[in-house]
Amino acid sequence: MVWVPLSPTSSDRRAPLRAPSTTTMSLEWLMDWSWSLDGLRDFIATGIQSFRDCDATALVAVACLLVLFVWYCYHVGREQPRAYATVNALMQSAEANGVQNGFVYCQSPECVRCSHHDGLNQKLYHNLQEYAKRYSWSGMGRIHKGIREQGRYLNSRPSIQKPEVFFLPDLPTTPYFSRDAQKHDVELLERNFQTILCEFETLYKAFSNCSLPQGWKMNSTPSGEWFTFYLVNQGMCVPRNCRRCPRTYRLLGSLRTCIGNNVFGNACISVLSPGTIIAEHYGPTNIRIRCHLGLKTPSNCELVVGGEPQCWAEGRCLLFDDSFLHTAFHEGAPEEGPRVVFMVDLWHPNVAAAERQALDFIFAPGR
Repeated sequence: MVWVPLSPTSSDRRAPLRAPSTTTMSLEWLMDWSWSLDGLRDFIATGIQSFRDCDATALVAVACLLVLFVWYCYHVGREQPRAYATVNALMQSAEANGVQNGFVYCQSPECVRCSHHDGLNQKLYHNLQEYAKRYSWSGMGRIHKGIREQGRYLNSRPSIQKPEVFFLPDLPTTPYFSRDAQKHDVELLERNFQTILCEFETLYKAFSNCSLPQGWKMNSTPSGEWFTFYLVNQGMCVPRNCRRCPRTYRLLGSLRTCIGNNVFGNACISVLSPGTIIAEHYGPTNIRIRCHLGLKTPSNCELVVGGEPQCWAEGRCLLFDDSFLHTAFHEGAPEEGPRVVFMVDLWHPNVAAAERQALDFIFAPGR
């Protein structure tokens, strides 16, 4: 039984007060209602009665929908990647001579792009789940979607842009980026142009000997010679090289968007000798922007990304997305000397801070 408070009459006797409608309370009732204890109890009693008057079928339907929603959230959080072709399967074509997808690649077992990892999708998803358990699923929707659909993304991408390892969906795509995309880091690198150049010139004196100087790496090219001197190689610092370029290495720590904690991050000096052509190829991911600071830029040197040619300039940064098909060449005369750039990988400006933290965890070196 529900107790309903009564309103006073002229004879001080209490008569029943007509309860408000179960759907809406009349304006008159709201105006007369007082915030007394009796009024509060009247309000509670009316709410209980309204709940009792609801259709039982509607309540059951609402409860079922809530249960389905909770189940769906749990299912999405636990779902394994779909059985599309794995990245490993995509990378195993025509590999006998170090050729994949028609382009020349290195065959180093340490190279994240060129080495083959069985069950990479499942491994990435396991890393994502481990990250979410430690921290949160918040902001992980795009990464979760990317890992689940990775095979489909890599299969269906247009031939102009096909990252070899990981594609993050819904990122703006363009072969080249303006300097404002990472303005702070671009300006910092350009202000330190002379510092980086001086340390390179000290290193390059060792090339007077016939053998490859210590710390330098020779890369495979169809013609000519392409050398690199890594300070950070796939997220790993190279201590011996960093000690030989201390000021340049310290500069990396001042960059706000430098990728230094996952396998997609690199920083190196890249040298092309005259007559060198780098075969067309794709980078491993679209989550980064590759920055080239021109140190020595002879004539007849060109970078072509997504079919669009650009030239380097000394003391200026050139930003591009290396997940697009790209190549570089130096067709200058031998007396002009090598083309030299300082290369560093920066975060794509549209990768959020939470996503950067998660990607550093998922793609941490050695995971």
